[in-house]
Amino acid sequence: LMRPLQGCRGRGVVVGTVTLCLAAGWALQTPGGVSLLVPQPNINATVAQNILLSVEYSCRGVATIEWKHVSSWGTTSIVEWRSGNYVNISMAYKDRVTAFENGSIQLRNVGMRDAGYYFVTVTEEHGTNAYGTIIVNVYEIIYEDLHFVAVLFAFLAAVSAILICFMWLCNKSLHLFQKKTTHKLSASTTEEIELETIEC
Repeated sequence: LMRPLQGCRGRGVVVGTVTLCLAAGWALQTPGGVSLLVPQPNINATVAQNILLSVEYSCRGVATIEWKHVSSWGTTSIVEWRSGNYVNISMAYKDRVTAFENGSIQLRNVGMRDAGYYFVTVTEEHGTNAYGTIIVNVYEIIYEDLHFVAVLFAFLAAVSAILICFMWLCNKSLHLFQKKTTHKLSASTTEEIELETIEC
């Protein structure tokens, strides 16, 4: 009766050791993966506005985050940093970019040249990568056109007011002229009747 128990115990120790080794190997293997979430893949902005290029990444090791801008003017590196360490912002964006720990960046005072594709790459220290893209559309508010329309509207309103006043004055003058003409006509008709009466 004792031998079968010892045999079972021996097999149990072997299975336990193998399981422990596999678990240790899984824990010590290259940390698996980086995940990256882009909650808003399309952003519409107007000139001089601040925009947030929002992402959220997670990984087991230390990550390096890099942002690039691709447009019809070419590809520009914006910023690169390692979580908890250095931040390297390119000269073109030096005073306009703020980097956040979650991988997001804020771009201040956007212009028409800031429209295009923004690519973010999150690279884990063991070489695993995750990629994300945000499309930014920048629209220009044409204040000159709005100013022109406002000035034109004010000018037309002033001309309309002047024309209305002119028409009112013309109407009054016509009324006075008609009264005088009617009065003169009635006076001359009376004179003619008197003259005819006298002649008779």
